[in-house]
Amino acid sequence: MNNIHYINNDLLDFERIEEILKNNFHLALAPSAENSIVKCREYLDNKMENSDDPIYGVNTGFGALYNVKISNEDLSKLQENLVKSHACGTGDEIPRQIARLMLLLKVQSLSYGHSAVQLVTVRRLIDFFNNDVIPVVYEYGSLGASGDLAPLAHLSLPLLGLGEVWHEGSRQPAENIMKKFGWEPINLKSKEGLALLNGTQFMSAYGVHCCLMIFRLSRLADIIAAISLDAFDGRIEPFHELIQKIRPHKGQIKTARRIRSILEGSEMISRHKVHIQDPYSFRCIPQVHGASKDSINYVSYVFREEINSVTDNPTVFPDEDLIISAGNFHGQPLALALDNLSIAAAELGSIAERRTYQLLAGKRGLPNFLVVNPGLNSGFMIPQYTAASLVSRNKQLCTPASVDTIESSQGQEDHVSMGANAATKTFMVLENLKRILAIELYNAAQAMDFRRPLKTSPVLEKFLAEYRTRVNFVQDDIIMYNDINKTIEFLDEVIIELPDEEITKYQL
Repeated sequence: MNNIHYINNDLLDFERIEEILKNNFHLALAPSAENSIVKCREYLDNKMENSDDPIYGVNTGFGALYNVKISNEDLSKLQENLVKSHACGTGDEIPRQIARLMLLLKVQSLSYGHSAVQLVTVRRLIDFFNNDVIPVVYEYGSLGASGDLAPLAHLSLPLLGLGEVWHEGSRQPAENIMKKFGWEPINLKSKEGLALLNGTQFMSAYGVHCCLMIFRLSRLADIIAAISLDAFDGRIEPFHELIQKIRPHKGQIKTARRIRSILEGSEMISRHKVHIQDPYSFRCIPQVHGASKDSINYVSYVFREEINSVTDNPTVFPDEDLIISAGNFHGQPLALALDNLSIAAAELGSIAERRTYQLLAGKRGLPNFLVVNPGLNSGFMIPQYTAASLVSRNKQLCTPASVDTIESSQGQEDHVSMGANAATKTFMVLENLKRILAIELYNAAQAMDFRRPLKTSPVLEKFLAEYRTRVNFVQDDIIMYNDINKTIEFLDEVIIELPDEEITKYQL
């Protein structure tokens, strides 16, 4: 028996989304949401019966064709044509978990009763979600301005029995799935195609997915940095509370407090140090990791607002007897946030690679390249090369998308956000960050083993013990990509336990 999440006016947050996705919740509309959807649809139907006034996207063409009036008998065909003609995505398929998240977010946005869709249309999207029927959506095609038109067209095609979907591990025509479940194609009414295609659910789904990733990766970055610091025989003084108080950025304070807490009880960190200072990649962990945390919190704020918003156009207000054509579909808030997130994540990777580099240098009693017999063995020389290549790739991906715009639709859409491109490249940056952190952990665990029998803190000893059940100490040269892949899997699966957590893990 599946748990059920009821779509209503309650705020949808990261914690709830992760619970829905991880625990395979089914969706259902709360009575209040059903009433709002029906009320808005009935309002528009009555409006169309009693008025011949042009309403953008309802009885007119789209974009630059906004001044072309469409007859009442062609309104349904207009919406069907819109969905078919806008399904122009190309490139790779997006990850299925993101397409599934798009379904959830589209249902949430349509449930507020400002989009004038049919109840049957929303219910069918819920059917897709509940039965794991995931539309095939492509990576490229959205300008992130009139909504994510091309990706959302692909998401919507199966409503018409068109396009392709994933179901039970295979990609197949949507028509086949419709027959399997006994579903009839939806006959779209006025405005429905536009309500489905306008909206920011492609950008938003990527953004939510990336937020959930970075919440985890940021915590792992702190844990792995603490291992590296201790293995390098680093100093704890730069993490002193007084240092943070006189430069009180929230992320900096949080990071320093967390590192102090993680390292509490370490024999390594408390022993006498010969060296007076550490390199910046160790000494400035609070400042660098902290700045990224502050950016992540800004980004998470943006997406918390977005996933609880109505972003199609025109927007219908039944109680006020208003239909307003505006621009809530414009992705500029998301584009700026995603570019910010990619930079914040890239910097976590950049400083992690520098710590990895320092561990290999044969300093402070550690052997060259962290191997017992360097020369005969290359040891950990080349994993650092791999990390460096990933850091460089992230720098290239961090060129902002949000500062670009290309005029489209004969000048009617003369400023676009490019937020979809910001979304897909941010996802790549985060995947690369995970690989970089895995390589740092691979090196730091090896370095820590050269410090035995001294111990690090109880928190880190537990973390390292679990890691060593997956990846062994390297005595002589081995094929290392297997260990790197195992480390990446470990980061995906390990349960993160931090002693300083005082707020939800969905905020840094």
